Parts: sequence; structure tokens; C-alpha cells
Amino acid sequence: MIAWKRAALVGFTSWLIPFAISFLVFPLKKSNAPLFDTLMMLVVLITAGVLFQFYFRGRAVSIREALLVGIMWFLVNLILDYPMFAYGPMKMQVWAYYSEIGLNYLTFPAFGFWASRLARQ
Repeated sequence: MIAWKRAALVGFTSWLIPFAISFLVFPLKKSNAPLFDTLMMLVVLITAGVLFQFYFRGRAVSIREALLVGIMWFLVNLILDYPMFAYGPMKMQVWAYYSEIGLNYLTFPAFGFWASRLARQ
């Protein structure tokens, strides 16, 4: 059974951690964009691992629940990014947002699904 409140709070954290770190490494975006992109993908992946471990701490791991929570975190990240990238200081076209940032958030459901399958073996 999904712990919705916990999933939502951890989902917010799944957005906040990469967002905060992106500010720290943002100067790399201009000098070495591929390095910036790689670092941010690693940050999202590590964040997913740590937060799934936190979410399931003391609970049985369910493949269905991990996938649904991962999808929820994916949507939370898109929703929290929307005002900043649609209207805010980092305004960009929709296709540019998804090709540079948005699709990276699919890491959450993918990681949740495959890690939970591994945990169930």
C-alpha cells in the first residue's frame, strides 16, 4: 500500500536535491555542457537510489508500489519545474525542456521498477 504522504514529501525532495545541486554546478553549463549534463544525470540517479531506500525503509518492497511512486516523483518533478521553465528566469521551449531536463526524470520510475525487481529476487 502506497504511503501517499510520505511519497509526496519524498517526491518534493526528489526535485529539491537535483535543483539545489544544479545551482552549484551551473557554471559548467557554459564551459562544458556535456559534463554538466552527465553530472546532473548522476545526481538524479543517486537521488533516486537514496530516496527509494529511504521510502522503503522498514517496509516490504513492492514492484507495483515502487513503479507507482517513481511515476509520482516523475510527475512531481515536471510540475515543480513547469513554472520556472515555462515562465520563469530559465524559460525554454517545451521540446528543449524535455530533451535537456524533463526526460531525465524518467529515471525515478525506471530505477524504482528495476531496483524493486532486484530486491524481490
